[in-house]
Amino acid sequence: MLLPVDDQSAKDEEAALLAKIAQQDQTALAKLYDRYAQVLYAVAFKIVGTVEEAEEVVLDVFHQVWKTAQRYDVKRGRVDTWLFMLTRSRSLDRLRALERIAQAAALTKTLPTQPLTIDPEEDVLIGERRARVLAALSQIPPAQRQVLEMAYYKGLTHVEIAAQTGERLGTVKTRIRLGLSKLRQILGTWE
Repeated sequence: MLLPVDDQSAKDEEAALLAKIAQQDQTALAKLYDRYAQVLYAVAFKIVGTVEEAEEVVLDVFHQVWKTAQRYDVKRGRVDTWLFMLTRSRSLDRLRALERIAQAAALTKTLPTQPLTIDPEEDVLIGERRARVLAALSQIPPAQRQVLEMAYYKGLTHVEIAAQTGERLGTVKTRIRLGLSKLRQILGTWE
């Protein structure tokens, strides 16, 4: 629901909601979410182009609102304008990250595979498992695939992944957990 520009009471109400959010009032955050989530999702979807990524953007935006509401200055602009700018910024960041993931995936596919053992049967089994895992990885969201590859192929810690991707540590941990869960589901259906 977008507000008319001249509706001062609505602007005041939203500023009051942000003041309550700054005091960690979850009900106020829920009201702001209910008011703007759909339209912010539409903006994010238009930029990133996928449902999952747009949902992540909206969650990131409201997480940022929760963390930074105390810094919002009503004199600098309207709440809806601030939310749209946050959504645009997060969406563009996500789009850039997706492009980096696609480039990394393209490099991974071009790497030569060498036998790990001298036993041909074991080499075949390892090759089959590798193919299954790569196929399963291609079925999970790119952001989750990126952190899994960084953790398991590059051996990076969660903190190092957060630093390299520019994401929060909690986001990295959540993506790893969700990615592993989805991989288990996919690989479990192949057995």
